[in-house]
Amino acid sequence: MTIAEPLLILVLGYIGVGLAFAVHFVTRLAPRIDESAIGSPLGFKLLIFPGAAALWPLLAFKVSRMKEGA
Repeated sequence: MTIAEPLLILVLGYIGVGLAFAVHFVTRLAPRIDESAIGSPLGFKLLIFPGAAALWPLLAFKVSRMKEGA
């Protein structure tokens, strides 16, 4: 097993978790973070989806911190 195989598995795992988180974030969590996202159109959701997928650890941390404070 070369070093590339575990690295590929790690990257694919990050992408997979990111995609799953982004779906949940765009549909349910974004309106909790920003009130202007409530009732947002599909175009807005498609616009923030790639960023949510890429930055999922940061967004998950932010959402978890909000739940603690609430």
